[in-house]
Amino acid sequence: MKVGEAMTRGVISIAPESLMTKAAHMMLKYDVSGLPVINAKGELVGIITEGDFLRRAELGIEHNRGGWIRYVTDIGPLAAEYARSHGRKVSQVMTKHVVTVTEDTSLEEVVRLMEDHRIKRVPVLRGDKLVGIVSRGNLLHAFIVLSPKTSTAPVSDATIKTQIEAELQEEVWTARANVEVIVNEGVVELRGVIFDEWQRIALNIAVENVPGTTRVDDHLIFRADTLSQPGYAEAHRSNSSA
Repeated sequence: MKVGEAMTRGVISIAPESLMTKAAHMMLKYDVSGLPVINAKGELVGIITEGDFLRRAELGIEHNRGGWIRYVTDIGPLAAEYARSHGRKVSQVMTKHVVTVTEDTSLEEVVRLMEDHRIKRVPVLRGDKLVGIVSRGNLLHAFIVLSPKTSTAPVSDATIKTQIEAELQEEVWTARANVEVIVNEGVVELRGVIFDEWQRIALNIAVENVPGTTRVDDHLIFRADTLSQPGYAEAHRSNSSA
C-alpha cells in the first residue's frame, strides 16, 4: 500500500508566527499530537508536537543546569535548549528539519523512517505543498484494511497441510525443528521436537494463519540445545547461502 491510500488529508496546520499557547489549544481541540507548520506561501517549514511541551519554563520543568555549565565551550545546544523551553512563538520551538514523504512512498518506507527517526507522524508533500500526513494511527487503519478476511469456503485437509509445510519451509527459524503436521477436519496436530520456546509460539501462529485451520493441537516437545542459543539462526542462514 502507498502513502496516498493511507494518509489523512485536510491536515490541521499552524502558522510559524502563532503562539505556543495557540498550538496547545489546537492540539487539544482537534485531538492531535502534532501540527505541521505552514508559512504564508503554503510551504512546510516545520512541525510542532506534544514532545515540544515536555520541558517548558511555564511548567517549571525545564532542564536545570548547574553553575558549571558556564564553563562549557559548546554553548549552541544550551542556547537551543533555552529557546525551546522559553520560546513563545511556534517558529522558535518547532523542529525545522522535517522528515517527509510523497504520496507514492510505500508504507514499508514510512515505518522505517518512523523507527529510524523515532517519530510518530510524517508529513506528505506534493512538490512543496502539504497534501496530507501519515501517522501511526493511519498504519492501524491500514492494518485493518489489509488483514486477511475470514473465509467460510471449505478447505481440504490436504490443502491446509500443503500450505502449512510451504510456509514453514520459507522460514529460517524452523531450522532443526523436527515437526510433523497432521490435519484432520481442519484440526492441525503438531508433533515433534523444538529447541526454543519461541519456535513453539511461531509454529502455532503460522498454523493458525492458514485458511481452513479450526484448531491447533500442540504436542511439540521442547529440548534444550546449545544450537538454539542467540546467533544460531544467523549462522544457519549464512551456512545455507554459502
